[in-house]
Amino acid sequence: MSLDEDLKFDDRELIPAIIQDDQNGEVLMLGYINPESLSLTLKTGEVWFYSRHRQELWHKGETSGNYLKVRSIFKDCDGDTLLLKVNPAGPVCHTGNRSCFFRKLKT
Repeated sequence: MSLDEDLKFDDRELIPAIIQDDQNGEVLMLGYINPESLSLTLKTGEVWFYSRHRQELWHKGETSGNYLKVRSIFKDCDGDTLLLKVNPAGPVCHTGNRSCFFRKLKT
């Protein structure tokens, strides 16, 4: 995948990125990628995001050491969402949980 592909970034130049464990298919997190973080992800083989809260690039694992090694990247049929299959180096969630999706919604 390259930056010249037909990707549809939103008006803030962001695209959602679903992060999935390449080994077992577990969804680990959702983050946002801009053209610069996608370029860094493709160049380094590790996931880079754009933090909407801090408004800056974010190399996942830089603080925790729990980097996400990219195995493959897919775009959806509309080109407005990415799926990154990764090998995580440890827990992905900032809470220490393996996945950010550990709290079940009460129904």
